[in-house]
Amino acid sequence: MKIAYYPGCTLKTKAKNFEDSALAAASALGVEFEELEMWNCCGTVYSLADDDLIHQIASIRNLIRVRDKGENKVVTLCSMCYNTMKRANLFIQTDELKHRRINTYMDNEKPYNGEVKVYHFLELLRDEIGLDEVRFKTKKPLSGLKVAPYYGCLLVRPPEVGLDDLENPTVIENVFTQMGAEVIDDPLKTECCGSYQTVNMPEFVADLSYKILNSAKSRGADVVVTSCPLCQFNLDRRQRDIIKKRLDFAPIPVMYFTQLMAMAFDLPADVYGLDSHFVDPKPLLRKKGFIELA
Repeated sequence: MKIAYYPGCTLKTKAKNFEDSALAAASALGVEFEELEMWNCCGTVYSLADDDLIHQIASIRNLIRVRDKGENKVVTLCSMCYNTMKRANLFIQTDELKHRRINTYMDNEKPYNGEVKVYHFLELLRDEIGLDEVRFKTKKPLSGLKVAPYYGCLLVRPPEVGLDDLENPTVIENVFTQMGAEVIDDPLKTECCGSYQTVNMPEFVADLSYKILNSAKSRGADVVVTSCPLCQFNLDRRQRDIIKKRLDFAPIPVMYFTQLMAMAFDLPADVYGLDSHFVDPKPLLRKKGFIELA
């Protein structure tokens, strides 16, 4: 299977370990991600102002690049890119007035009519590849590893674009069950991590992160997994602030789901990207026998 792939900005910089592990895992599953040419930033967040169409153009241009490539599907990895592009696509498909105005703005492009379907990699695993294939490709089961999935806001909100149930999503749980992990059911798995408030209100975000992480830890989690680079930053890097404030807090690794998928598939260690974390996951992974002693 080949599918058009939109990486987004962070996957080429701070979250390169997310991209590297995802591309390797996809390849192992027989899926080739074909990166779009001339892609641009998705716009980062979907504008909440109803009449603010100019900030939707970035996402729509990326979807036009997919359409002009002759494809009708695109996959992305970042939860924020997924949310932003899928919501922009939705209003093109459902709001005729906005549809006409956007195409008027982009008078140098052929009109875009919502022809492209936006997938998150998790959706692709569930709906196109199939979770049985994940189990089949698992060479080193994650037995004994207690994983707490963390969805955050943008994979499931708003419900019209969310990839799973708003209150109790299960797609990440189902992926990790196929790979042999013990999945921790955490009620805070869709709680907001604070998002961009990490810039101007880091203490507030540290408190939110503590609440989420402590909930997972109290239920026995060894590791928290996510698919959002901003969530990963807040939950991982803000542990530095949590430790200063709460002396009894023991750090917990926060990883991308694709990193553990690459391990379960027994792929080369250079795609894991384990050196990019504030809380080093390697001691845990060595203890569990998933990576070799260095």
